[in-house]
Amino acid sequence: MTGIEELLLSRIRDVPDYPEPGVMFKDITPLLADPAAFTALTDALAEISVRSGATKIVGLEARGFILGAPVAVRAGLGFIPVRKAGKLPGATLGQTYDLEYGSAEIEVHAEDLSAEDRVMVVDDVLATGGTAEASLRLIRRAGARVAGVAVLMELGFLGGRARLEPALDGAPLEALLKV
Repeated sequence: MTGIEELLLSRIRDVPDYPEPGVMFKDITPLLADPAAFTALTDALAEISVRSGATKIVGLEARGFILGAPVAVRAGLGFIPVRKAGKLPGATLGQTYDLEYGSAEIEVHAEDLSAEDRVMVVDDVLATGGTAEASLRLIRRAGARVAGVAVLMELGFLGGRARLEPALDGAPLEALLKV
């Protein structure tokens, strides 16, 4: 385990039985509250983004905003929020995706992305991969290319990586921590 992995893990709190019995929630708020850990996380995700040749960062609502915006600033890139349907003003491009029970939709301002853009998706956790997969489809529908996906933590037992592989189409998926 590297020093950054130890630092990040030491600042993530396990919350048993949240949001329902039997679930061990990984709470990143202690990490965000620690300036050294938050800076290390931001720097690591920015380095991945720069190395990938990204020109823009997409942050997925809501914790992807918290992580993606400082990553974009640190990397010298633009930041684009991908929001739940109905939250962005003006013309949007939407992408529906399936949940365990039902479906959801995310949206982006399509004019914020162009064919010249290589987009890195930043989020806190890769779980089942549904939202990340929908964001990759949305980025491509907006005319941009996918530079990859970078997350703080991958919950490997939920199979998100396998679901995401086809949508990545060869772009990298990097997780700083795998649990």
